[in-house]
Amino acid sequence: MSKMIKKISHIGVAVENLNEAMRLYTESLGLEIEGTEEVKEQRVKVAFIPVGESRIELLESTDPDGPIAKFIEKRGEGVHHIAVEVDRIEETLQRLKERGIQLIDEKPRVGAHRMKIAFLHPKSTRGVLLELCEKHE
Repeated sequence: MSKMIKKISHIGVAVENLNEAMRLYTESLGLEIEGTEEVKEQRVKVAFIPVGESRIELLESTDPDGPIAKFIEKRGEGVHHIAVEVDRIEETLQRLKERGIQLIDEKPRVGAHRMKIAFLHPKSTRGVLLELCEKHE
């Protein structure tokens, strides 16, 4: 059986103010911003910061009713999700569903960098919101 998960793609961090958070990572920690983008479907602005072969993804809500705004309202700023890279996301989702993992997304949707993404419910993953992502070809 082939390995489903290749590596950690990124760790998503919910922030109230993207610019202030970027300054922390660049000025205080000496890291560089790879780029920023707005993902309208997810109602967020994101900044990617490479760290080794993984990234930190800073997420600021663009909608007071968006999922990141609700997360911050409930839990405050901090780690929102861990994203892992897979090769065939549809196949991976099916295998996980067959193994009893509760899916938030039955089918992948488009995320930042036009990657295919899908989330697994934290109730099935010991309280951790896991995101599967497949690089855009």
